[in-house]
Amino acid sequence: MTLLEMTGASRITRTATPTSGLSKKNVALWTAQGLLAALFLFAGAMKFAMPVEVLTAGSPFPAWFLQAIGGLEVLGALGLFASIVGPRIGQLVRPAAIGLAIIMVGATVSTLIAGAGVGSLFPAAVGVLCAWVAANRA
Repeated sequence: MTLLEMTGASRITRTATPTSGLSKKNVALWTAQGLLAALFLFAGAMKFAMPVEVLTAGSPFPAWFLQAIGGLEVLGALGLFASIVGPRIGQLVRPAAIGLAIIMVGATVSTLIAGAGVGSLFPAAVGVLCAWVAANRA
């Protein structure tokens, strides 16, 4: 006779109900958002920190254009961080991710036009990740 049978207690079965809302997909989205935000914050800030000669070396674009892209990258990174602040401000995540995906389409195309075929894989992958975040964040 077991202890449960002697005490008259019944077995308690646990059901798999999410209590914290932290599914694997949600954790993956938060991780992707954080990594993308850090990447774009760094890339955008570097476009302002670099000397203009270094920024435009090897690029067909003028410095003002690259710095404008850098400003959009910083704004997009802040938009990805917005969901940490609260649900109302968190509504900026989806438009920020869409905007950053569009920027990455441009980066991929311009890299392909410049003749660096393999070099276009990184911006393409980052763009796909941005699109995934945008598609899965309401």
